[in-house]
Amino acid sequence: MAAKIEGVKVPFVPIGGIQGLPSQRPLPSAGPSSFEELLKAKLGDDAGIKFSAHARTRIESRNIAVDGQRLEKLTMAVEKAADKGARESLILMDDAAFIVSVENRTVITAVDRENLKENVFTNIDSAIIVE
Repeated sequence: MAAKIEGVKVPFVPIGGIQGLPSQRPLPSAGPSSFEELLKAKLGDDAGIKFSAHARTRIESRNIAVDGQRLEKLTMAVEKAADKGARESLILMDDAAFIVSVENRTVITAVDRENLKENVFTNIDSAIIVE
């Protein structure tokens, strides 16, 4: 008497037969790079600053200029915050403010000078003033 598991006779053979089963694919060869290096290359993480979709929208809608010089100042401010152990920082510079996730090196949002008035910033653990 053949054993049954949920109505299927055991041993079970697929409809296409055993030849219809896909062959095993070889694993990709391990290159000289470590996992961390590969991950950084795929994510484009070169210790630079990334901008969230929300931040990009705010920067465009509020006409905040983000040129090379400002980006460099922002990167240096994030590095200082990281050295002090900050996680979420408010970075004030010239005519704008940026809320940055220091751990992810990602600008979460941006605020122009006009919208800074009487604004309350929450969920930050540090503030950096950049000149």
